[in-house]
Amino acid sequence: MEITALFWDVGGVLLTNGWDRTSRYRAAQQFNLDWEDFQDRHELVIADFETGRLTLEEYLERTIFYRPRPFTREGFKAFMWAQSQPIRETLAIVERLARSGRYLLATLNNESLELNHYRIERFGLQNLFALFFSSCFLGVRKPDRAIYQIALQVTQRTPEECLFIDDRALNVECAHRLGIRTIHYQNPTQLRRELRRHGVGLELP
Repeated sequence: MEITALFWDVGGVLLTNGWDRTSRYRAAQQFNLDWEDFQDRHELVIADFETGRLTLEEYLERTIFYRPRPFTREGFKAFMWAQSQPIRETLAIVERLARSGRYLLATLNNESLELNHYRIERFGLQNLFALFFSSCFLGVRKPDRAIYQIALQVTQRTPEECLFIDDRALNVECAHRLGIRTIHYQNPTQLRRELRRHGVGLELP
């Protein structure tokens, strides 16, 4: 069956990860935080944070500003935003696919609400994607099968005509179990090769 829809992870594929372990470790060093305490507090609230049940301000209150700090919330948030950078070669591939008009393009990602909005606007993702299946909007995270089922139901696609691209093996495995075609993203060169293998009909350099 011909592919008609492509679902894209954001962090690690289109953009750098917005607030992953590496970014948080940088924050701990930059702001002289107790790394183990910060990490423990983060793990306790991350599920609620990424499914829209906890705001950014509440997250910061629970993980950082539960006691006085020698830096401001605004300064810390500016550091968080600065962790997001484009993966330009991958975005260029998506831009060509969008221009072709041959496929439904959507994101399928785990992200907190405020960071998700920031990244969509900052990097113009609304110009490339028709739909955003983000955990903060849906209240469910990858690799829960429900998030993939929602994407299929909303787009009215069968699993066989969908292709999902993600850099995390577990997310790819869970989508594959539902019959969705998948690419375990490594780098833009590998992505081009895999798109061709799946018959995505756009000549890519």
